[in-house]
Amino acid sequence: MTHPKIRVGIGGWTFEPWRGGVFYPEKWPQKRELEYAASKLTAIEVNGTYYSGFKPETFAKWRDETPDGFVFTLKASRFCTNRKVLAEAGASIEKFVGQGITELGDKLGPILWQFMATKKFEAEDFAAFLALLPKTRDGLALRHAVQVRHASFAVPEFVAMCRAANVAIVQARSDDYPAIADVTADFVYARFETAVADEPEGYAADDLAGIATMARDWATGGEPDGLPYVTRDAKTAPRETFVFFISGAKERNPAAAQALIARLGE
Repeated sequence: MTHPKIRVGIGGWTFEPWRGGVFYPEKWPQKRELEYAASKLTAIEVNGTYYSGFKPETFAKWRDETPDGFVFTLKASRFCTNRKVLAEAGASIEKFVGQGITELGDKLGPILWQFMATKKFEAEDFAAFLALLPKTRDGLALRHAVQVRHASFAVPEFVAMCRAANVAIVQARSDDYPAIADVTADFVYARFETAVADEPEGYAADDLAGIATMARDWATGGEPDGLPYVTRDAKTAPRETFVFFISGAKERNPAAAQALIARLGE
């Protein structure tokens, strides 16, 4: 390959509308849904970790049920991000990171720290939050991505502090929230949240072709044109790239992910 891995997936793997032949085959056992999803996709974003903690044995089970090269990204606990003073999140961050996520081993991808749409940018407080994010745990390097959803973050100071910390700003396409396209880390984390029900693959063919082009641009070190940048001064270097189809007409997201994987030849 001429570029780092482009990993493509969906949010979670237990969703009733995906059953009965939509994604999972007819009568496919629910206890084997992760096994099936991991055979068709190359990554999954785990949303359940946002709402509750899990035991180390659970992460180990996920690791063992998926093939070599598969990656999980984890949405961090809401108790870390849904707070007035982010600088006070240290104990919650430690609890999240210390629950056993490293049992995933080399299948542990970036951690996603998602903020409410009402959370505004406060430079000193957000810088303090970034400083709390651990770089390693149990000998594993940890990578971090932040999804901010308030227009106040679209300023050079925010981009600069994320770049200095090697924390990715999530590349999000949403009908509800503003986007920041600046590449700030040595990997890219993209979330496409606009699938529609009347497209069998969630997105029109030309749109999926455009997403494939963007993914290749990110992976080879570029910055795709036509996106809402604040500074657009990222270093040109190959980057591992994660693309997730999340939300929108959720029943279409597995088809969108598989269609993108086919276009990328991954």
